[in-house]
Amino acid sequence: AMIMLTSIYYGSMYGGSTTSILVNIPGESASVITTLDGHKMAMQGRAGPALAIAAIGFGGYATLAKREVAPELTFLSIKGEKITPESLKGKVVMVNFWATSCSTCVAEMPDMVRTYQKYHDKGLEFIAVAMQYDPPNYVLNFTETRQLPFQVALDVDGGLAKAFDGVRMTPTTFVIDKKGKILKRYMGQPSMEELHKILETALKA
Repeated sequence: AMIMLTSIYYGSMYGGSTTSILVNIPGESASVITTLDGHKMAMQGRAGPALAIAAIGFGGYATLAKREVAPELTFLSIKGEKITPESLKGKVVMVNFWATSCSTCVAEMPDMVRTYQKYHDKGLEFIAVAMQYDPPNYVLNFTETRQLPFQVALDVDGGLAKAFDGVRMTPTTFVIDKKGKILKRYMGQPSMEELHKILETALKA
């Protein structure tokens, strides 16, 4: 099998690192490949792709979600407010899984704030979902001290991350169009120029 490496970056998971590589593998539906994917390929008898993935090395930035349609979920904000699927219908939505212990999450947050402020009046909603392991008081303190203007939700039982294909790495950001289709999945800090182009196209649709 031919594997084309298109991007390698660093990502974090539970404050550490993981291997996640953006590749193009003929016959594979997803372009997000991790070391776990490589292990699964090897177990399924696809040793060629598995070995190639292992040879590529470290990474942490990836795009393209496994699922095409976002799950319909009700988010609970740190203020106790419910964010229902009905309230998000007809809007472009960004769902950002993050943690206060994630340095990349903290670094990208100002860009996320500026993105929200730029496009909110045009129909963008943004939900920052704090991971299950993140202490609620840390999340509340970060939200208040940074004056985050968008909704911040707690994934109390891990159900939100699980519903979005089992998110484990932070940051992971989903861009969802007005019909609920996942347009993009970023694992790691995204290119803001690319992200803004996607949002502008989706908001005009």
